[in-house]
Amino acid sequence: MSMYSITVENLTKKFGDFTAVNNVSFEIPEGEIFGFLGSNGAGKSTLIRMLCGIMEPTSGEGTVGGYDIISEAERVKESIGYMSQRFSLYNDLTVGENITFFGGTYDMKGKELESRKAWALETARLRGREKQLTKSLSVGWKQRLALVCAILHRPKIVFLDEPTGGVDPLSRRQFWDTIRSLANEGITVFVTTHYLDEAEHCTSIGLIHAGQLIAKGTIEELKSKYMTDPIYELTCDKPVDALELLQNTDLVIETSIFGTSLHVIIEKREDIPGKIIAFLKTSGIGNIKLEPIEPSLEDVFIHLIERRTKLPE
Repeated sequence: MSMYSITVENLTKKFGDFTAVNNVSFEIPEGEIFGFLGSNGAGKSTLIRMLCGIMEPTSGEGTVGGYDIISEAERVKESIGYMSQRFSLYNDLTVGENITFFGGTYDMKGKELESRKAWALETARLRGREKQLTKSLSVGWKQRLALVCAILHRPKIVFLDEPTGGVDPLSRRQFWDTIRSLANEGITVFVTTHYLDEAEHCTSIGLIHAGQLIAKGTIEELKSKYMTDPIYELTCDKPVDALELLQNTDLVIETSIFGTSLHVIIEKREDIPGKIIAFLKTSGIGNIKLEPIEPSLEDVFIHLIERRTKLPE
């Protein structure tokens, strides 16, 4: 029996001349929360649909729960839980009716169905709302309902495709509490998101850009591997002007805007910060503050994208 819940090798999906997923390979151990991060349109949903047996790849191979995603796609579908970003609930049914319906699709009956229904209501904190129409629920409540419906049949692997889109911060936090409890029970969770801050909840992460997997590992592994040069936060009165000025000098390796400040990667030389401040002052930039910071995952992501854009064609 493989120690990996999911294996992917050279997986590719093309739509005509467009390559949505390009030669992606990775392995995910059992019981891991794997975060698949990237911007909208990066290829996250396409990959997850291939892994769920919903979409056939153009080339490459993969297994989910030991089943081949191409030749055993139906077995894959039976053995996983899947929650899409649209939640896949029936709005004209009540909360209880939705749970009963999904239980029926998993061939649950009698005492087993009642037991799992009680568990679902408790886990989603929906007890007392059994007769409430689903369409009247807030997005956060719908999210919880969709999750318990997706795992009603006790799958060992769960795929969550952009599950926290449009959900308020409190509901997102409560949702991740539920995800951690699932992982503690040995369930493998594969979650796609474009919220980089959600990576802190994951055991490991993969970063995808333009259909290619550009990095994989824990947050600390990615920071130590890719952010080897010092990074500083720069605040000033004209951040956009400062960005343009620094991009046209050899004082910095990379610079990018973060809100109202800049993050600047420089060489490991003690004289560089002073030279940056002096250069900006003589260029008409004021209120300058330059301080060293710890890199964030967003810094890693931007750095990797910047590096790829500089590679020769």
